[in-house]
Amino acid sequence: MAHTFSDAGFTKEVLEADLPVLVDFWAQWCGPCQAMTPIIEELAEEYDGKMLIGKMDVDANPETAQKYGIMSIPSIKIFKGGEVVEEMVGALSKDALKEKIEANL
Repeated sequence: MAHTFSDAGFTKEVLEADLPVLVDFWAQWCGPCQAMTPIIEELAEEYDGKMLIGKMDVDANPETAQKYGIMSIPSIKIFKGGEVVEEMVGALSKDALKEKIEANL
């Protein structure tokens, strides 16, 4: 199951994580974001133990979204060692996301 990130836990859960972390910045009202949800859920299961994969609602967590300049959603960022190493904007296929994940493990 995909993790749910929040402003409150972002530093500990993402920036200080031992594993690479994929964060899907999304919102409930965003159609393309809704289309990405099952893909994110599947990838979270497939990469359990290798990468932490989850979602962050930009409406509920505006601080982090603003800090990382989220202007369009869905916006996906991969973090390693507290730094953004990959950024993608817009709905992506599962294969395209897997390619980015594999490149950052």
